[in-house]
Formats: sequence, structure tokens, C-alpha cells
Amino acid sequence: MPKTPDFFQNRTILITGGASGIGHATAAIFAREGANVIVADIDAEGAKTVARELRSSNVGAEAVAVDVTDRTAVDDMIAGGIRKFGQIDYLFNSAGAAGRRASFLDIDAELWRQTYALNVDGVFNTMQSILPHMLDNGYGVIVNIASMAHRRGGPGHSTHYASAKGAVVTLTMGVAREFVDRGIRALSISPGPIDTAFQAISSPELKQRMTDDVPMKRMGTPEEIGEMVLFMCSDGCEFMTADTVYINGGGGFR
Repeated sequence: MPKTPDFFQNRTILITGGASGIGHATAAIFAREGANVIVADIDAEGAKTVARELRSSNVGAEAVAVDVTDRTAVDDMIAGGIRKFGQIDYLFNSAGAAGRRASFLDIDAELWRQTYALNVDGVFNTMQSILPHMLDNGYGVIVNIASMAHRRGGPGHSTHYASAKGAVVTLTMGVAREFVDRGIRALSISPGPIDTAFQAISSPELKQRMTDDVPMKRMGTPEEIGEMVLFMCSDGCEFMTADTVYINGGGGFR
């Protein structure tokens, strides 16, 4: 939580993947704190639905249909958000997916390309597009969703995804350290298994194995990740940058 009451009032966060799962939960948490929210997602109707929900809480909310792998669309989204709200203080990159589960020898060129396009290129595009604006303001916090998979390697089912999320951790660290003296912080979160629609691509057996590896014996919730994003962006977390934070119920390292 922030140290300062009403810290997030009239500040603005851009959330990619905001129509569902962790992105949706985080949007609701920031709206609860009085922030304006730009809900960005390739699912246009889902983004509109979330934005309507947030406006019912008397905060500013805009829905944007965007493919984060399209740099021109990303640039237009950020320019539009700045026109609407004056500035964008926070970027939360929640958009990401494994595409499909596959053993290493079954990963074809298209699956590899798609996985990196969404999970790495999408993060690169939004970060590089928004940074000049944040640098002009002398302030900004970027939070990217990585994964515990980068520690485990995803053997047998998601090496492509684990590799891409490892790139997100490294990209976040590099940006954080390059711009740390100019008012910018950048962090990533590496969740363990979280109970979202993302897990729909996992077999019941894989879900059970993931849950069994968690000492708490349950998956995390999207809200538990969203509250961490809020803390990272707040004035209660001003000395943290470049790191990835593991939220996994005590497991996920084997």
C-alpha cells in the first residue's frame, strides 16, 4: 500500500492484457485507489466491459483494442492515452501467453515466433514507446509479468514460454538500470501458478502437478498479483528497481 493517502488519485496506469485475469484484477485494484485506467487488450469487447465496470466506480477508464506486437498500434495507444489523461504514470504489461503446450522437439518455428512476438516484442514495444514520455515527466514505473517458468525452464511442455519470460526479466533489468537516475523504475513479477483462464491450456494432470509443487497447496489469485503491482508503483516501494519478485506460495523452484 502507498504511504501517502490518496497517492494514486488522478494518476494513470496503462494495463495491457487488461480484459481478463491478472490484468483485469489489477485494473480493479488501481480503480479502487482512484487511479485512471487505460484497459488495453486485443479483445476489444472484453476491454470495453472492464472499462465500463471501472467507470461505475467513478474513475476515468478508457478501453483500447490493441495488438501489442504491432508497434504502430502501440504508439497510437500511448499517444491517445496521453491526450485523454494528460500523462501516463505507470505501465503494467500483463499481456502474454504460451500459445500452446509443447515438448521441446515439438516446438515449431511458428510457435516459437508467436511466443516471442507476444511475450517479448510486446513488452519491448510498450516500454520503448512510453519511456520518452516518462523521461519528459521525470517519473514513471513499469511492471512486467514474467514467470516462475524462467527459473524452471518449462521442461516437457513450455520451454518456449520459459525462454521468453527469461527475456522479459532481463529486458526489465536492463531498462531499470539504464534509466534509474532519471526517475524511472522497472520491475517484473514472476508468479507461480495463478488461477486464471491462462491455465485453460494446461491439462488437469499438469495443473495438479503445479499445485502439488506449491507448499500452500493452491494456486494464487489474480488479485494477489494485482496488489503487488499496486505496491510496486506506490511511494512505499521507492528503493526497488530492476528485480523480479517471486509470488508462488513458497514453491515453483524445482
